[in-house]
Amino acid sequence: MTTHAHTEHHAHGGHDAPAGLPGGLQISQDGYTLELTETIRHTGEFEFRFRILGPAGDPVLDYTPLHDRDLHLIIVQRELTGFWHVHPELTADGTWSVRLNLPVAGAYRAFTDIAPRDLGKTITLGADFAIAGAYDPQPTPAPVRTAEVDGYAVTLDGDLVPGAGRMLTLTVRKDGEPVTDLQPYLAAYGHLVILRAGDLAYVHVHPNGEPGDGVTAPGPDITFHTAVPGPGTYRLFLDFKHGDTVRTAAFTLPTIRP
Repeated sequence: MTTHAHTEHHAHGGHDAPAGLPGGLQISQDGYTLELTETIRHTGEFEFRFRILGPAGDPVLDYTPLHDRDLHLIIVQRELTGFWHVHPELTADGTWSVRLNLPVAGAYRAFTDIAPRDLGKTITLGADFAIAGAYDPQPTPAPVRTAEVDGYAVTLDGDLVPGAGRMLTLTVRKDGEPVTDLQPYLAAYGHLVILRAGDLAYVHVHPNGEPGDGVTAPGPDITFHTAVPGPGTYRLFLDFKHGDTVRTAAFTLPTIRP
């Protein structure tokens, strides 16, 4: 698997989608459109470019920051075996650009978490693109409760229940010892992206509490209040920072009945 890097409860991609529709399933919402410059690329390194077009068809230049950034870009393989949380740069003509290295051919989806200032709320737009080459489809990874990455073990406690909010706690350990000095990353001790296998319904959740609030400990536990849009199997990607490096722990979790 390829994974790369990323108070009160905050969630993107669910609350501001049209009624009954999960976030990230639309290329256009509330008059705003995600326009990819190219939808077919080849494996390896390339410049990924896109624009956000406003209701009048012009590129959007003014955004309200979300956790220290004007835009969060999430790239995933449709099988949910690869995940990238990156932050492009905006040029004067309204084009966003970031260097990517996607070594595996197949179908991909790009998600943009944005809050255009004129819109006054957060939305998540999604668009498909393809990486050309020999394609070897892979199944969605089997369910796990502990993920290992770079010598860290992250354990997931809690369940996903359709139609009901639930607490998920992710506990970070290194070499068997609890990590109690997590570093802030984008104004939080963790960022959790949740995607449903099959349609890629999208939720981006930030943890309860925040660095410097005098209450929230810097690990080993990171707790999220989480609601998913319906039944299914979900992939969960946790970005956390320690030792000046952002790492991603990935889990597969099916929903349970209420």
